[in-house]
Amino acid sequence: MIISGFLFLLIIVLLMVCDKLGHGVLFDLDSEAKLQRINKDPKKFQISFVLLLTEHIIIITLAVMLFIAFYQYNLILAIVWTISRITEGLINLYIEKDYWRLLKIAKQYSVSSDAGKKAQIELGHTVLKTKYSRFAFAQLFFSIGTLAYCILFVTYGVVPVLIGWFGIVASIIYGFGNGLIFVKPNIKALWNLGGLMILIFELILGVSLLYLGIFMT
Repeated sequence: MIISGFLFLLIIVLLMVCDKLGHGVLFDLDSEAKLQRINKDPKKFQISFVLLLTEHIIIITLAVMLFIAFYQYNLILAIVWTISRITEGLINLYIEKDYWRLLKIAKQYSVSSDAGKKAQIELGHTVLKTKYSRFAFAQLFFSIGTLAYCILFVTYGVVPVLIGWFGIVASIIYGFGNGLIFVKPNIKALWNLGGLMILIFELILGVSLLYLGIFMT
């Protein structure tokens, strides 16, 4: 439980650092701006890339830790969230192999003529759009996994029930928001709301699991 709480908080920290560096999971499909930002400071992109890979691996580790901590309450729910969140982590790891190409594309962009720059911008846009759609797909598994352990929290009271209910609402809204992206890519309000709720939920949950693991066991 202590490890799970720590990993929840660590994931939040890593994502915030990546966003601060300008290369997080908050998507901007402006390829030209992205390539210029990479060229301005390639080191920030490289650091962000490593941190994102680390975050994806931590997601897989977190799924296992949550299983170990809570499987005895409901094995079926534990299997659902473990498979779902491991799948999410593996998809995210797979995504990054193409995302790394932006570093090379940015270098080509910086030395190309106007016509060449346009080609690199289009190539960069393809990479970003593909990452965006695959990430949205991975987040459907995130929503399923989160919903599964929130149902367990509410049913068995292993954390304060209000936290579990908030997580259920947040995961449903976030899941529908991600699903809506595939139908209406420009409608992001529900996705943004769900993402904010998930951030608050995981922050509170992480602190709660640390507290319960340290002081209540």
